[in-house]
Amino acid sequence: MITAAKGIARIKPKPAFPWGTTRPYNAFLDYSKARFGERVQKVSVDAGFTCPNRDGSKGYAGCTYCNNTSFVPPYVHPGMSISDQVYAGVEYLSRRYKANKFIAYFQAYCNTYAPLEQLKRMYEEALSHPQVIGLSIGTRPDCVDEEKIAYLEELAKRYYICIEYGAESIYDKTLERLNRQHTFKEWVDAVHLTAGRGIFISSHVILGLPGESKKQMLRTAQVISGHPIDYLKIHHLHVVKKTTLASQYQRNSFPLFDYREYLDVVVEFLQRLRPDIKIQRLVGETHPRHLIGPLWGLRVSTIMRHVEEELANRNTWQGKLHQ
Repeated sequence: MITAAKGIARIKPKPAFPWGTTRPYNAFLDYSKARFGERVQKVSVDAGFTCPNRDGSKGYAGCTYCNNTSFVPPYVHPGMSISDQVYAGVEYLSRRYKANKFIAYFQAYCNTYAPLEQLKRMYEEALSHPQVIGLSIGTRPDCVDEEKIAYLEELAKRYYICIEYGAESIYDKTLERLNRQHTFKEWVDAVHLTAGRGIFISSHVILGLPGESKKQMLRTAQVISGHPIDYLKIHHLHVVKKTTLASQYQRNSFPLFDYREYLDVVVEFLQRLRPDIKIQRLVGETHPRHLIGPLWGLRVSTIMRHVEEELANRNTWQGKLHQ
């Protein structure tokens, strides 16, 4: 396409990849802007949930790496109702990002871990805000059932609905070490229960978990790609204060990625990942005051740019080695 600017004809570069951009991975941000026609921002909501590996039904202490206070947004305060959190978040994010549409993000702990009637009240309270167009629901794969998914399927006929299932690892031995208290098969079952019902499916994986080799991490990309997920969050393992993992690391430190090593692994991972999966995150993030390591001293936007550059330098892209 030829566009004119100050009398000079310029050729607009054509998209280089099937997902419609020149970026060498399928970025969720690009997809979201194309889908909604504008920036849509997530508003984090803390609805007061817990998890079955915290309340004693399966275990105690939660996942070894988890400290939810490390990512509480500045507009959420103790005692706020869901409506108050949404209104405060919309006001804050409207100023910061100039966004007009929002997705209520039920983020902290396990956000389907309650009876269905209670979930309905919570979700619909968040959806009552006139600028909220949908929900993103973070949960565990062992905390959904047919009744809950059928309800979300009905909501998805009127709103954008995404459910995020934490996988973290495809290896049961690793999941046991993390005190996840569920198996990878339960993740598979939850994904397939949800698929094909108008609900978008996201998942998380953590690269660099203790005991996993690079070969195992890269196999994760192939295995995850074999299941019907739409989005993926890729995290590097980081050690956060006031967690079981932090205590383990301080007693007997285990290897953490240095920066170049992580760039190499995430590029190799993306090459093996199904190309239609949208990437919601390329790196873990927490506030420096909570972080023990690794300490790279870089902003997420910089890391994302470096991943792009590394893909381009190697003349590779998401899905190039996917089989």
